[in-house]
Amino acid sequence: MEKLITFAVPCYNSAAYMDHCIETLLTAGPDAEIILVDDGSTKDDTPQKCDDWAEKYPGIIRAIHQENGGHGEGVNQGLRHAQGMYYKVVDSDDWLDTDALEKVMAKLRECARWPVPLDLLIANYVYEHVEDNTQKVMGYANVFPREKVFTWDDIGHFKPSQYLLMHSVIYRTEMLRESGIELPKHTFYVDNIFVYQPLPFVKSIYYMDVDLYRYFIGRADQSVNESVMVGRVDQQVRITRIMIDAHDLKKVRAQSKKLGGYMTSYLSMMMLISSVFLNLDGSPAKLGAKTELWEYLRSVDPKLYGKLKYRSLSAAGALPGDFGRRFSINSYRIAQKIYKFN
Repeated sequence: MEKLITFAVPCYNSAAYMDHCIETLLTAGPDAEIILVDDGSTKDDTPQKCDDWAEKYPGIIRAIHQENGGHGEGVNQGLRHAQGMYYKVVDSDDWLDTDALEKVMAKLRECARWPVPLDLLIANYVYEHVEDNTQKVMGYANVFPREKVFTWDDIGHFKPSQYLLMHSVIYRTEMLRESGIELPKHTFYVDNIFVYQPLPFVKSIYYMDVDLYRYFIGRADQSVNESVMVGRVDQQVRITRIMIDAHDLKKVRAQSKKLGGYMTSYLSMMMLISSVFLNLDGSPAKLGAKTELWEYLRSVDPKLYGKLKYRSLSAAGALPGDFGRRFSINSYRIAQKIYKFN
């Protein structure tokens, strides 16, 4: 590996806001490489911007142009070409806090000198709400030990708002490759696979209680916008099925009871989200798709099906009939107001 960290930045018609993202990443210095993946942009000058940045910083920035394959293929492309010991994805409309990044880079330099390399560094992220100009920090001080290396057996309890997101994690590049991760093309919500599938391969973790990632949220065309999510619910279901197939959670629990518990809870959340947005659509086809999703889980793992269907969160999405549908939607609305996740 020639660099300490690779920042992969998938770019799709993002000329209006990608410069700010890149400027924050450049403060990491020459230890970092920045891979700009132009995902077949045609509506603005994103391809030219990528080339201009690469020409201006030839030792740090590389531009890759691909046919449109979606966000997941941008992540895949970055991983294929990464020369950094560590790998982080930064969406082109988001950015990193430069003071926090300086601290993270110092820690990664230290980790690089260890006899056994660190597999996963976790930091906080911040929701930057465009509609009301407010911020919400998503931290993990109650879940992870601070300023020490630990394993899954040392973790605490995650609150419903605290699941790891792509924004939280910095993986060791070779560990990611060893996990065999390959995100599907032309599919949204692939970040869920990115923070789920590699976890059993992670043997060492370090948590830094710094607000590193700034997650811009509230744009009308954003993938987490509610109306957009309803329209793309089939893709949400596809991701959930891939996650069902990714691991035998019985084996994961045998490796680490706490990791198995966390991954079960994460899959429960995915089942809930899929069910809620199928309910929000409300058409006979989508309600039938909800039944099919739960039946698919039962065919793969009957015991897990029973556990998830009747635990408090997933049951809200799985309850049959009009009452169950209304209950799941109302529960979603309440959670939306509390956590401001879209």
